[in-house]
Amino acid sequence: MAAIRVLLVDDHRMVLEGLRLLLQPLPHIQVVGTCASAAEALAAVAAEAPDVVLLDLNLPDQPGSAVCRQLASTYPSVKVLVLTTLNEKSMVQRLMQDGAAGYVLKNASPEELAEAISRVHAGRKYFSDEVQELLLQPTPPAPAVPTLTRREKEILPLIAQGLTSQAIADQLFLSALTVETHRRNILAKFEVNNTAALIRLAGEHGLL
Repeated sequence: MAAIRVLLVDDHRMVLEGLRLLLQPLPHIQVVGTCASAAEALAAVAAEAPDVVLLDLNLPDQPGSAVCRQLASTYPSVKVLVLTTLNEKSMVQRLMQDGAAGYVLKNASPEELAEAISRVHAGRKYFSDEVQELLLQPTPPAPAVPTLTRREKEILPLIAQGLTSQAIADQLFLSALTVETHRRNILAKFEVNNTAALIRLAGEHGLL
């Protein structure tokens, strides 16, 4: 039986090396590459044809959810197994809609991770126990989706990519002051006061 070809994607090189050392000795798993960005991951999938992509959600150039959608659309035979510290029901549900085959937390044991890889490769779903418990909890009523202007809709994904106001201004041919004003307005509409909370809520509302 051929080994399961696994591609590792995480923005931390130390995590990638740790995962590689963890999985490499297993006879039924072959690590075919490690990637620290979305661009690297998409190129590696095209070049290496992995069976399973072990995907972190926090990548420097694109959200992991966007990578998941692209892989599900372009390479439907590749199974995406999310490996993250984010344990939020809305995020899990969103990733499942985006095409992920499983969702594992980074506190998983080596045995659980290997089992998750084997299960999604076999065409089944896999969720960590904590994630399964989370999915069974009642879902509170969803808050109203903030109404954004056309310009705010252009700026929001650029904020999510981590671009500075000056970088966004250069890209959209605006002044940095104008971008700062839009940024403050977006934060106010989402009723948050920092970028991390903004990205989380925007993702929950399907705006990223």
